[in-house]
Amino acid sequence: MIRQAARHFPRRLSWAPPLGKNDSPSSIVSQIHYVLLEDPGIQGRIRSDPRTFVEELRPPIQFDEIQNAPELLSYARTLIATAPSRMGQWLFTGSQEAPLMQGITESMAGRAAILQLLPFSTVESAKANMLHGGFPEVLARPKSRALWFASYLQTYLERDVRAITNVRDLVTFRRFLALLASRHGQILNKTDLSAPLGVSVPTISEWLHVLEITSQVILVPPYFENLGKRLIKSPKIYWGDPGFACYLLGIASETELQRSPFLGQLFEGFVAAEILKSQVNRGARKELYYFRDQQGLEVDFLIPRPNAELWLIECKAGKTVRPAMAAPLLTLRRTLENRSTRMIVVHGKSRMAQVTRAIASGVEALDLSRFVSEIIRDH
Repeated sequence: MIRQAARHFPRRLSWAPPLGKNDSPSSIVSQIHYVLLEDPGIQGRIRSDPRTFVEELRPPIQFDEIQNAPELLSYARTLIATAPSRMGQWLFTGSQEAPLMQGITESMAGRAAILQLLPFSTVESAKANMLHGGFPEVLARPKSRALWFASYLQTYLERDVRAITNVRDLVTFRRFLALLASRHGQILNKTDLSAPLGVSVPTISEWLHVLEITSQVILVPPYFENLGKRLIKSPKIYWGDPGFACYLLGIASETELQRSPFLGQLFEGFVAAEILKSQVNRGARKELYYFRDQQGLEVDFLIPRPNAELWLIECKAGKTVRPAMAAPLLTLRRTLENRSTRMIVVHGKSRMAQVTRAIASGVEALDLSRFVSEIIRDH
């Protein structure tokens, strides 16, 4: 049910109680009563008599765009309380996360199972890629990619940003988004961002907070362990959807993407997004780190696994893998001493090259699709 909703809406924060013992997702979907709360007529009925509106409906019910009528949550909570053992009957979805979360935390505390629906991963859609990203509308109509991203950017600025904070200068905020795209995959430096825009560092911090809580960007913290090294402490920043990042960078075609100086960072961000989607989609904690010390040793990603194993990941956008690419992984592995590790170089997929699994002692080479399959399988 949750994944079905994602196919129609680009970014979704959803809530529903767990399914009952005798329920199944398919049975719930076949029975559900869908109510779109963007309809002016429905909004008028709710403002006039919300209790009657809710009580006339028979669960299971999906209220879509619930942020347009958050008052319904309180009335729904009353009905839920009358039959607490009957689960999976109420589904609230919305495309504006901040007001939706505010309504849920105020009205549904202790009663809510919150599921965040990110853009499609490569596992969910073979069409998801760096140029188009994973938003359903772009994958369904790739020729309208630029128009959709332009519209998405405009509605994001006008709805989500203003719902969270009072950004007075939207022109400068838009310039900030483009500038941040040029820092995709780099260590976050707020001073470096504030200077060309002529705004303060606290303003940059506020804007970054807006982007993070609306799931636009991914902040990857450094990996800290007692390694006896002086480590970089600032996070790395990526745009959450690689297609949107390409749009902000002015990359309009696959040819431009392959020639872009940002190709490596975009591929790295694509890998980061796939890792986080695999964690979110199975209900696990978001755990993704990077490593860099002040001597210049850097490993793109570190992922703690459920079996206490630590995965060391190096990302290479090219299709050719060489033993030298494994050097940072092997160096960090020696530092980790007795920690159980798995070392992987993730690379671009080749249609013609022979599949290569090992490029150095203990180091695997996997293309992105095989890497994502390994993450899902080994959990």
